[in-house]
Amino acid sequence: MPPPRPDADAHRAWLTRAIELGRSNLVSGDGGPFGAVIVMDGQVIGEGRNQVLQTHDPTAHAEVMALRQACTRLGRHQLPQAILYSSCEPCPMCLSAAYWAHIPRVYFAATRDDAAAAGFIDAELYALFEQRKRATMAIEQIDLPEARAALSAWIDSPLHQPY
Repeated sequence: MPPPRPDADAHRAWLTRAIELGRSNLVSGDGGPFGAVIVMDGQVIGEGRNQVLQTHDPTAHAEVMALRQACTRLGRHQLPQAILYSSCEPCPMCLSAAYWAHIPRVYFAATRDDAAAAGFIDAELYALFEQRKRATMAIEQIDLPEARAALSAWIDSPLHQPY
């Protein structure tokens, strides 16, 4: 069951916090101007700001950092009652991470086109996936039975759980 829908003022407040987190990077120089907040039951369970430049980690986007914090804080990898607020439309990687975390609702302020106008490739990535275009990255399957064997072993493992 998805979380309850906060009112418009609550959405604006959480988005404003996400924007403030991103703007803090303009002072620190740690990464792009992006911030994210994860809220559950009206409480912040995770916050993140883009730390790509600081960590030299291309996955250190604000949404991913917020997800890492929230999941670590709660000791679980799924957040089906949470809401993600992002200062900008999440890129495909961040949206996928939220999907893997079972977050049912995402709100964002700026768009992918706004990010593109600022020099980020979000819109290009969306176009790549939406059109199934293989621009600069070749993606090809090489069928190895060992890969399916590892998945089968996972099914039989005592660690097996859905995600």
